[in-house]
Amino acid sequence: MIERKATVASRVGLHARPAAIFAEAAGELPVEVTIALEGSPADEAMDASSILSLMSLGAEHGDVVVLRSEDDGADEALDSLVRILETDHDA
Repeated sequence: MIERKATVASRVGLHARPAAIFAEAAGELPVEVTIALEGSPADEAMDASSILSLMSLGAEHGDVVVLRSEDDGADEALDSLVRILETDHDA
């Protein structure tokens, strides 16, 4: 399993516009990715390409989230998603 952590940079957290940008990017990847708040149980991980899942995650500005994929070659995909999360899309 490949894992990356990212800090949510958008001022409103992972809601509305930032969630839509992230979900679209995750959906275009050739790998399956899950997202969860850091410290939450693994069974609470959600589909990273689902905007509804992202908004129900409740990630606020400054929260750390964990991205995971079991697919081979997911390193670059997860790195690209980290960059999206660590960009303030509300600026």
